[in-house]
Amino acid sequence: MDPEPASSTKARAVFALGLTALLTGAMIGGVIPATVALLLARQTHRQQYAAGGYLTGNKWVRRGRKLAWAGIILALAALVVATISGLLLVAGTAGQDFDTNTD
Repeated sequence: MDPEPASSTKARAVFALGLTALLTGAMIGGVIPATVALLLARQTHRQQYAAGGYLTGNKWVRRGRKLAWAGIILALAALVVATISGLLLVAGTAGQDFDTNTD
């Protein structure tokens, strides 16, 4: 007699953390929930494999993993934009001062 398939509670947590990472990714704070989501997704995948098909929720894990990576990409893009804008700001104010009668 086989056991009934059960839904993984970690799968929904992976999705929720991935969604949080996506929503806060542009503020660079999305890296932390994204990292936790990816680590939890690995644990959940191992548990699902060990359960032999009786632990469901693989779609939630895949979606959460995709959202977590999107949050990391958004955080990296925000970091690049902030770096470039900072460099442009510094470059604009660090010009040479010539004398008023110099062409």
